[in-house]
Amino acid sequence: MSKYRVRPFDLKDVKTYPLKDRLSKVSVDLFCQPHEKGGTVAEFLHGLPRILASRDLKDLAHAIVNARSNGKAIIWGIGGHVVKTGLAPILIDLMDRGLVSALAMNGSCIIHDFEIALVGSTSEDVAAQLETGAFGMAEETGRDINLAIAKGVADGLGIGESMGRYLADLNPSFGRYSLLLQAYLRNIPVTVHVTIGADIIHNHPSVSGSALGEGSHRDFRLLESLIEELDEGGVFLNCGSAVTLPDVFLMCVTLVRNSGRPLRNFTTANLDFIQHYRPGENVLKRPVKDGGRGIPVTGHHEIIIPLLAAWLVELSPVSRIEA
Repeated sequence: MSKYRVRPFDLKDVKTYPLKDRLSKVSVDLFCQPHEKGGTVAEFLHGLPRILASRDLKDLAHAIVNARSNGKAIIWGIGGHVVKTGLAPILIDLMDRGLVSALAMNGSCIIHDFEIALVGSTSEDVAAQLETGAFGMAEETGRDINLAIAKGVADGLGIGESMGRYLADLNPSFGRYSLLLQAYLRNIPVTVHVTIGADIIHNHPSVSGSALGEGSHRDFRLLESLIEELDEGGVFLNCGSAVTLPDVFLMCVTLVRNSGRPLRNFTTANLDFIQHYRPGENVLKRPVKDGGRGIPVTGHHEIIIPLLAAWLVELSPVSRIEA
């Protein structure tokens, strides 16, 4: 016999109930349907399980489509990785469907977008280039982007519009793949938010710190005005920026509210392969704490953004608009 004073808990008084009477979170009507060879995209999407991330992705698509129907802002915040994974054609298509009202970019985004527009390729081998000190030193990238920013800022523009105008004048060979150019041609605002010292163009002799600062601050104020339009039904998506865009977004939210303007009941989303702290707090939680919803979607951009776009195409009552 055990020498312990306490004895194992007696289970004879435990109460149970019929399984069928329990409220359960998952039932077979939420299960997936296997895809059939030759099936349509719509059949594939509707066959996805209506559970967890799959349900959240569809909810996000509905929020975007509803925002478009109600004339509310749909702002896509994107990091350079979204461009590097070949997703520009999808975002340009969504522009033509009225499902992008503005783009907010970090500094790396404009670099990859510009290089693609100019030569049709981007993303150097950093480790190999770093060994020789050649990392980030492509002549045209530093020279032309810094020139575009300096010229635009001198004319009273922010960085996003400066880059779009420069590319429109340049008419590059691969401009059809450029978010900066295609947004500019469609009069869709692009804002760029720079961390000085973090991007390769800041190493070039042509850089102007004053132009970078002034242009980025103009874009910050422009984004603030755009975020004001999220009130009562808009959507802000953060795709691939772990620090810069979440912090900028939070500052814009507080400035709108500090100015006495309403900003409630909107949807935010963070699409990334890791859910970082700042997007979690500054995009998904704090801005919508008193009204709205934050939706995390975890996965690789090259998979989840095409899936979201497919939902948008299937759910939207509006066809593509000719640019």
